[in-house]
Amino acid sequence: MRHAILHSLGEPTTSQGGALRERLGRLARCSLVGSILLLGGAGTQARPAQDRALAALPDAPALGAGTDARPVAAWNAFCGRHPGECAVDLAEPTRITLTPAVRSTLDGVNRRVNARIRPLTDMAHWGVVDRWDFPDDGVGDCEDFQLLKRRMLVERGLPRRALRMTVVIDDIGEGHAVLMVRTDRGDLILDNKTNAILSGPRTGYTFIKREGQDGPAWVTLNGGASPVATANR
Repeated sequence: MRHAILHSLGEPTTSQGGALRERLGRLARCSLVGSILLLGGAGTQARPAQDRALAALPDAPALGAGTDARPVAAWNAFCGRHPGECAVDLAEPTRITLTPAVRSTLDGVNRRVNARIRPLTDMAHWGVVDRWDFPDDGVGDCEDFQLLKRRMLVERGLPRRALRMTVVIDDIGEGHAVLMVRTDRGDLILDNKTNAILSGPRTGYTFIKREGQDGPAWVTLNGGASPVATANR
């Protein structure tokens, strides 16, 4: 009697109920598999975008360091005023892992400082041939640009030990200062003469020396002779 009543109301019989449960089970399994495939597909789609972003980052040669070198005299005076800027923390890495986020940070700081600071020689600014300092009054020459960039990059979490002040002979044959960013993809150069971040060879400069990474001594680059000053704007 119960079987007849249930059947008339549309409730499945035992055999029908078993078939229905089996179909629902298959649907649930298909739904679960579909969800896994969709989630896997989203991850698979995200990875190529990340790979493309990483592939777009530059590969730059590392600029080989040589023997110890003396910094320019103005650097020593700067360190006397700002000893923390010249200290080397051996616990920090010597190179930065270059990711799209790090590259974006470098680009942003480089452009911002280049736009914000007005170029002015040390003689016009301070009445001396060469003085290294932060351009907190809105004007400065090449090394002042780079010192501010480094301070801002350190504030954004990059290790100072991988951000090295560097002396070069520029494209017009004068002493010039740039900021070398040492990365796992090579050495990149931040410069106030351009917003482009370039590898050393692409700048066209002759690299003379940079801050060392193991102590206060600087190191030679390419065995170049040191300019007397870096007074180039």
